[in-house]
Amino acid sequence: MDLCRLETVKSLMREANINFKKGFGQNFLINPCVPSDIADACADKKEMFILEIGPGIGCLTKELALRYEKVVAVEIDKGLIPILGKTLADFDNIKVIEADILKTDLKKLIAEEAAGREASVCANLPYYITTPVLMYLVESGVPFRSITVMVQKEVAERLCAPAGSSEYGAITAVLGYYGKANMLFGVSADNFVPPPKVDSAVVRIDLYPAPLYAPKDKKLFFGLIKAAFEMRRKTLVNAISSHYPFPKAQIAEALASLGLAADIRGERLSTEDFCRLSDVLSPMLS
Repeated sequence: MDLCRLETVKSLMREANINFKKGFGQNFLINPCVPSDIADACADKKEMFILEIGPGIGCLTKELALRYEKVVAVEIDKGLIPILGKTLADFDNIKVIEADILKTDLKKLIAEEAAGREASVCANLPYYITTPVLMYLVESGVPFRSITVMVQKEVAERLCAPAGSSEYGAITAVLGYYGKANMLFGVSADNFVPPPKVDSAVVRIDLYPAPLYAPKDKKLFFGLIKAAFEMRRKTLVNAISSHYPFPKAQIAEALASLGLAADIRGERLSTEDFCRLSDVLSPMLS
C-alpha cells in the first residue's frame, strides 16, 4: 500500500469516514522521498527505539519501522487509530498509542517500551505546538539521543539561527542548553495534502549527553533568556531590570565584566553568554 499516493490517502479517510482536521494541523505527505529521507536522518544505527509523534496515516512510521528495531507512535486523533491499524498491520515492531504527547509520561513510556535501547524522537509538528512539544521533550529528563522534526520553514530557521541574527529567539537560546540544532533539508508545500500555506523544513537536534554549560542558578539562567526576548526591542539592561531587582548599573557592570556592551540586546547573546551572565548576577540575588 502506497501511503504517499494521494488516492490512497483519500480512500483511507473515506473508509474511516473522517476528514482532515485543521485543529490538529493535519497535512499528509504525498511524496515518498520525504518520509524516507526523514527516517534515514532520524538515528545513526538500527538498534534504536524511535518515538514518533503524530504518525498521521503511517507513511513515516512505516519507513522508521523498516530501519529501526522498535517504533512507538503517539497519535492524538482517535479517528486515525483504525487507519493506522490497517496501514501498519504487517509490522510487528510498531506500537500505536492514542494519546496527547503533552499529557504522556515519557519516562514511563520509555521505561516500558524501549527495553534498554537508546531512544530518539521523530515528529511532524504543526506550527502552533512546536515549542510546547520540544520543551516537553527536552525537559522530560529522558536521555533522548536526538529529536528530528519537520516544522514550518520559518520555525526551522529560528531553531537553528545563530546568536545575533534576526531569526534568533528564546527557543533557540534555550535549546542551545540541551543540544545542537541543524537544518537538514526543506520540504515545499506541494509535498502535502491538503497543501499548507507555507513551506516546511526538517531539523535534527542532537542532544548533549550532559549540558555543555552548567549555570549556578538554572532558574535565573532561563529567566534571563525569557526576560531578554519578552522585551526584544529593549536593551538587555532594561529588559532584565524590568524582571529582576538588579540596579541597571549593576547589570551594566556584569555585562562589562564579560566583555559585553552596556547597550547590547539579548538577541546578541549566545546560550553560553546567558550562562556566564547568570553566574555573575546570581550572587547579587541573595
